[in-house]
This record gives sequence, C-alpha cells and structure tokens, in this order.
Amino acid sequence: MMTPLDSRSERHDGAATDACAVAEPTLFEKCHRFFDESTDYSQAKQAGLYPYFRMIERNEGTRAILNGREVIMAGSNNYLGLTSDPRVQEAAANAIKQYGTGCTGSRFLNGTLDLHIQLEERLARFMQAPACVVFSTGYMANEGVIQALAGKGDFIFSDKDNHASITAGTRASMGETIRFRHNDTDHLRKSLAKTCQMHPQAGKLIVTDGVFSMSGVIAKVPELVEIAEEFGAALLLDDAHACGVIGPGGRGSAAHFGLSERVPLTTGTFSKSFASLGGFCVATRDIVEFIRHRSATHMFSASMPPPSVATVLKCLDILEEEPERLERLWDISEYMRNGFRNSGFNIWTSQSAVIPVVIGDMLTCFRFWHDLLEEGVFANAVAPPAVPPGQSLMRTSFMATHSNDELDFILEKFTRVGVKHGIVNRNGAAIAQEGEAYLTKNAAAAQANAQP
Repeated sequence: MMTPLDSRSERHDGAATDACAVAEPTLFEKCHRFFDESTDYSQAKQAGLYPYFRMIERNEGTRAILNGREVIMAGSNNYLGLTSDPRVQEAAANAIKQYGTGCTGSRFLNGTLDLHIQLEERLARFMQAPACVVFSTGYMANEGVIQALAGKGDFIFSDKDNHASITAGTRASMGETIRFRHNDTDHLRKSLAKTCQMHPQAGKLIVTDGVFSMSGVIAKVPELVEIAEEFGAALLLDDAHACGVIGPGGRGSAAHFGLSERVPLTTGTFSKSFASLGGFCVATRDIVEFIRHRSATHMFSASMPPPSVATVLKCLDILEEEPERLERLWDISEYMRNGFRNSGFNIWTSQSAVIPVVIGDMLTCFRFWHDLLEEGVFANAVAPPAVPPGQSLMRTSFMATHSNDELDFILEKFTRVGVKHGIVNRNGAAIAQEGEAYLTKNAAAAQANAQP
C-alpha cells in the first residue's frame, strides 16, 4: 500500500526529492549563527578563554577540583558552607533509604510526602509567616507565584535588575508589566501613581530581589513597604540570596529591616544557603492555598525529591543551632569588600556575601577569569546582557567556612591578575598586613566553624 509520503515522492523528480529530504527547518538557522554573531564569545572559545560550563570534578565547599587541579572556590552560592557537611549528607542518604530517590509525580497528585509538609510547616515558623508552599526549584517559585497572582487587568511593577525567574513570571502572567529603574523608588512611585490614576481598581504587585544577585545590593525594603501600603499594592521579595545570609537568624531582607509583618509575600530558593534544590513562598494561608491550586509550576511539576527536602530540614537545624555561621559570613563579607577596595577594585555598592569585581570589556574579563583560574581561584565571569556593556565583572561570593588563609589567597591572586591586566596598579603585598588584626580576631572562630 502506498503511503502519502510515497505518493508525494513519485510526483517529483529525484533531485527535488533529495533536496526536500536534506533541507533543514529555517527555525534552526539562528543556532548555526549563534557564535558567529556573538563575536566576543567566538574569540573567547578559539582562545581557550570561554568561562562557562566548566566541569567541576569534585567540590568540597571552599575547595574544588577542576581539570585535576585544586582551586579555591570564590564563586559558589554555598553561603553557609553546608553542601559538604557530613550531617547534611547523612540526612539526604537516610531520606533516600526511607522514601527512594524521587516522588515521580506532582504535589497536586501523588507527590506529597510527609517530609514536604514538615518542611512547609518548619519553614513558615522559621520565616515567621502563617504558611508556606514549596516548589521544585527557586525559579519555579518566582515564575509560578507571579503567574498565579497577577491576572488579566492587574499590573506588575518589576525592578529592571530582577532575576530572570521574575521576568519569566511576568511574561507568563496575564497582567501588564511596568519595569522601574533599578532600586529607584522615586521612579516606582511615579509609575504607580500614574497607573492608579488610570486604573484605580486594578490589582498591583511590586516585585524585587531582596538581595540583587549580581551586585550584592540589598533592596530598599523600608521605602518599598511604604510605597506598597500607600498605593494598595502587594509586595513580593525574592530572597534567594538573602535567606540564610542576612537578617536576624538569616530570615532574609524583610527581617533585616524588622519589617517581616509588613511584607505579604517572600519567595526563596534552597539551592544556595540550604545546600539543596527547590524553592518556596511564604504568605498568609489563603494566599498559599490559592497559589497551590493556581500556580502552573507547582501543579504540573514533579515535587522536590526526598533527599532534597531532608537536606533543607537539616540545614535549618544547623542554621538555628549555629548562629555563629551567620556572624562569620558577615565578617568575611565585610573583610573581602574592604580588601578589594583597598586593592583598587570597583565593587559597586555590595552589601552582602555577593561582591562584584568590575573588570570592563568582555574579552578582558574572560582573560582575567582565565588567569585567575591559573592562579588557583575560581570565580564567575559575568558579561552582557547580565550586566551593562563595558561593565563585565567577576562575581565573587563567599562562604562561612572560608578560612582566613583562603580569603587572603583570593585577595592576593585577584590583585596579581588585576595588575597584569591594568585593572589596578598596586601589588597584593599589603593585603596580609591590612588584614592582620582581622586574622588574629577571627582565627579561633574560623578553626571552629570550618568543615572538612
């Protein structure tokens, strides 16, 4: 029996049939052009300077193995240093023994374990909120919460430097998005005033990172709270880089300013301070139940695997039992900011464990990254569009388990490479002298808190 395809082939000559068989969909043309159009990336790849998708063979917290070499890790979001903590690893292993490796379904159907309920109740208490819902990733939390809450006729006011997951949520939502200049509350106020005048009954959502992931800057939460209350808008803080990092007990950016009760929505991730994978949203019980039943990323994604949930629960135990980790992280962050500034680097206005070191153009940044890695330090090269043109940077981030010697090693190598590339004009010899008082003060704490 002749199929339609066979019939079509017989109606054309051989050449036409062959051409049809080898023709590639035009959809893929952009893929072939990608590196040709991205000239800097092409040059970086050809020169062996491409800094992305690098294989890490082993990760032990502050140390990692790349290409068979041990390097100091200065580019991890493992803020509390718990990914290699044996207590955390044991909790994950025990969860696998009891529950298996995965749930094979969404929370909505067969994917809710008693562990998930324990985590939601525990996290709500930790964040001092009425209720909590967890997601499979932090990205899904932001996308799903925004998509569920902001519908047709509503307006979303989003900081221009917000994380990509927030942008994804605004695009998935049926609401209209208005972006305000980064951390510019005057611009936000004007945008809200104009919208309220034209659409007085519309729902309004303000959304911002609590700590911005590239700059390490803390959002102006007190001003945002006042503006939200003035215009009857809901405020959502994404505390991916704030929970476990800032605020009393590590409770995030609202707690940092003593404003937890006046911020109705906080999201976060477990892939940083909590050494795992997943995300969450805390809010009132009605809001949480609404999100459970209306968020596509919650309803139609497989739930957090058991070892991931158990990991977060154990990390919460450790965070509450060992508050000195947060104190150590804060001291380290301040020391590194001072060290980079004293060496002549531009670190913008970092206020957290994320410290950007501005390099300049993309290729210089990639060369800096390469030479820094050769010196034994791993950090992250960040280029446009993640940062403005001409402001490519090395994104550094620090852990409570970094030793004093490791911190000074990082500063010394940054300064050495900075001098080589003309970013700074002094050597790193003074770093150890400038940090001598700090080293003496914190040596005992570092030894007590360091993990193998």
